[in-house]
Amino acid sequence: MNEHRHGASWSTAAQATLHCLTGCAIGEVLGMVLGTALGLHNAATVVLSIVLAFVFGYALTMRGVLKSGLALGAAFKVALAADTVSIAVMEVIDNTVVVAIPGAMDAGLSSGLFWLSLALSLAIAFVVTVPVNKWMIGRGRGHAVVHAHHHH
Repeated sequence: MNEHRHGASWSTAAQATLHCLTGCAIGEVLGMVLGTALGLHNAATVVLSIVLAFVFGYALTMRGVLKSGLALGAAFKVALAADTVSIAVMEVIDNTVVVAIPGAMDAGLSSGLFWLSLALSLAIAFVVTVPVNKWMIGRGRGHAVVHAHHHH
């Protein structure tokens, strides 16, 4: 699998998206769990989820980049460049879908509707974000920045 040819393959884009999705999903679920546990309003829960999604999204990217020996500040810049757009796209779609499904936000963590909505929203976010990442990687942006720091 040669990462260094021009134009990103769909699998590279999908991997980058999946990576981002993992961080988003962790943050999202944690945000919902914390928001529900703390009895926050829906809006506050969504904000918390988005913040945590960015935190985990960046953290996962930085973990990989730091392994290649980059300094923390530089690694954060790489993560910022790589993930900001895809996490933002993902969160917008993700939260729009969850908020759009009637009762999903109020369903609570014990409800199948909540988890189904979240799974659906993440699936939609994934499908929409893959082409975004493919385009960005193809232009040497986004996760291409990360791959530049991975020594195979």
